[in-house]
Amino acid sequence: TNIGSILASVNPYKPIPGLYSVDAIDLYRQHRLGELPPHIFATANECYCCLWKRHDSQCVLISGESGAGKTESTKLLLKFLSAMSQTSLGAPASETSTHVEEAILES
Repeated sequence: TNIGSILASVNPYKPIPGLYSVDAIDLYRQHRLGELPPHIFATANECYCCLWKRHDSQCVLISGESGAGKTESTKLLLKFLSAMSQTSLGAPASETSTHVEEAILES
């Protein structure tokens, strides 16, 4: 759920097909925060928009107990931001994975 610009999420401890797919990235990049159901991609999109449109510095705090999904949430956030940066360069959504993204995610 969203609480303003805060996303409160729960680790389902199982994969949910399509939840973090390229189609989900495309969907959430076309909408503002609050227009679609709460999702980490909506939060990431808000950060991206604020960074480039308003030139405001952004910070995302990911918090939780051990096993809560902090590392996976960080990977998803970076996946979305990487896809957005590649899309802004004119690359198709299906080709948004880059060596830079892979290096960041591996780190």
